[in-house]
Amino acid sequence: MADEKRPVSRTWLGYLLIAAAILVFSGIVKPPGPPLVPYDEAVAEVRRGEVAAALVKPDEIELVRRGDAPRPEERGGAQRSEERVRVTRLPGVEDEPIVRALLEQQVRIEAKSARSAAWTQAAIWLLPLLLVNALFFMMLRRAGQGAGGPLGFLRSKAKIYDRSRQDPVRFSDVAGVDEAKDELVEVVDYLKEPSRYRSLGGRIPRGLLLVGPPGTGKTLLARAVAGEADVPFFSLNASEFVEMFVGLGAARVRELFEEARKSAPSIVFIDEIDAVGRTRGGLSALSTHDEREQTLHQLLAELDGFDARTTVILMAATNRPEVLDPALLRPGRFDRQVIVDRPDLRGREAILAVHARRVPLASDVDLGLVARRTPGMVGADLAKIVNEAALAGARRGGRQIGQADFDEALDRSQLGLRRRGQIMTAEERRRVAYHEAGHALVALALPAADPVERVSIVARTIGALGVTIQVPRDERQLVTEQEIESRVTVMLGGRAAEEIALGQVSSGAHDDLGRATALVREMVTRLGMSRRLGLPALARNVGAPMLGVIQEERTCSEETAREVDEEVRERLGEMYLKAKQLLVDRREGLEAAAEALVLKETLRGEELEQIAAVSTRRKISVGSPSAA
Repeated sequence: MADEKRPVSRTWLGYLLIAAAILVFSGIVKPPGPPLVPYDEAVAEVRRGEVAAALVKPDEIELVRRGDAPRPEERGGAQRSEERVRVTRLPGVEDEPIVRALLEQQVRIEAKSARSAAWTQAAIWLLPLLLVNALFFMMLRRAGQGAGGPLGFLRSKAKIYDRSRQDPVRFSDVAGVDEAKDELVEVVDYLKEPSRYRSLGGRIPRGLLLVGPPGTGKTLLARAVAGEADVPFFSLNASEFVEMFVGLGAARVRELFEEARKSAPSIVFIDEIDAVGRTRGGLSALSTHDEREQTLHQLLAELDGFDARTTVILMAATNRPEVLDPALLRPGRFDRQVIVDRPDLRGREAILAVHARRVPLASDVDLGLVARRTPGMVGADLAKIVNEAALAGARRGGRQIGQADFDEALDRSQLGLRRRGQIMTAEERRRVAYHEAGHALVALALPAADPVERVSIVARTIGALGVTIQVPRDERQLVTEQEIESRVTVMLGGRAAEEIALGQVSSGAHDDLGRATALVREMVTRLGMSRRLGLPALARNVGAPMLGVIQEERTCSEETAREVDEEVRERLGEMYLKAKQLLVDRREGLEAAAEALVLKETLRGEELEQIAAVSTRRKISVGSPSAA
């Protein structure tokens, strides 16, 4: 560590010496001169004959006292050696009293001109220029030696993955993306044994583009490839290429690939490549960026310039493949696109198991249940869930992480923090308890509905006053009409319970009504489940699905749209009546479940079945054969 800091300290010492020399030669900083005495005291000393010589300057007079003359404060006879003092001249007075006194006492007088010597003038002008040039060349030299100098921005900012200082990432550390891993195994095999492919005339793709939503593990996959192949791994973000100086990005691209070729076989990984690889032309040409385009041109040239015998593989990641330039995606550059999609149920459970290796788990933890409660979550979200569970266990002072800690972590992530203090009146708590009990009882009564895992009337910061959590038995790719109708009926069960038990409804069902309406409208317009309009798809989704930005576009006439609205209203009414009938048949269970929620605030699915005695009743299916 000391060897690394020594050049920096020497450099700054040189800068300080140069600054001091400039100040001295420019006259800003002068060495201290003789002491300054008052004007009247100096005139008195001259008239007493205590001054032997004088040096007259434009702005001051320097006096040389006699060696046998005592100081004013030593008028007792003490002797002193020769001493020089100076006095400031009176401004604007030519016939000064001190000059007349010097002439009257016949003191030897010397005069000094204001002009400096020619070499002094030359030094004052030339020396700062020479020092500035020397400083500039020192900066250039340091910029050439490393990125830590004042001009270090000229060098590439790529980070080299050092396997000796940190544990390498292996494919065993990556879970939930089995298809993507299978694609990359061939790359690892090529980096380990390139001769086996070259003997048959084959070559590995020069570029691999990892495409997927944010947080799915694209960067982790690239590091796993480097760890498995045991080769140098150069990693940087594409935005680091773009600077305010045009041409710097292209220079960094050239230097990056030059370093990669020197370390071949190696991997170059560019994250968020859409920062420099956006499509040229079209609407984007109106807001063109010269620096970004030059960087893209240099990147395209480097991909074309790869020697077939040089084992340098470029990997890049993006979550916006639709904005990339076609020239970047053509064969010969990014030959292969690897889709890193959101994990399914088994993938989420495997990801949770990977992250759970580093934390102590209690015996009651069910990672499968956690995976079923997290549909749509990616690897980064699941890592956060495990970390939140660890923090929850630490807050309660436990030695292991239990299932309750994972429940708290899931609630914090999906529902927000638990609100402290009294935010609901007793009447509101009772209404919310009936509302959530209605959801749960309707779900338990329908065979096609997802099982109820937990019901709670604990208020959360996102605005939910209560929640009914349903966990699917498994993750399906298809949903039947009966299952969709069951979901809508469960959504309407809360409002139906309020109307049955309390005689009037409240605003608490506004979110349920919005989701139920959207689901029924999708049945009618997109899924071909309309009773009146038949099979035509009357709407389509537009936007960027990779980023979750989707908008619905209607593809039907105004008259057809009115029929859609009528059918949606009709089917919602039928399902609401079904939910009310189910709860009327289970009125005693509804009252018991609501009372238990008011007392305990949270009920498990098993407790709810026992309290409401739903398991002993006959379950009723939603929908008639004619509606299917």
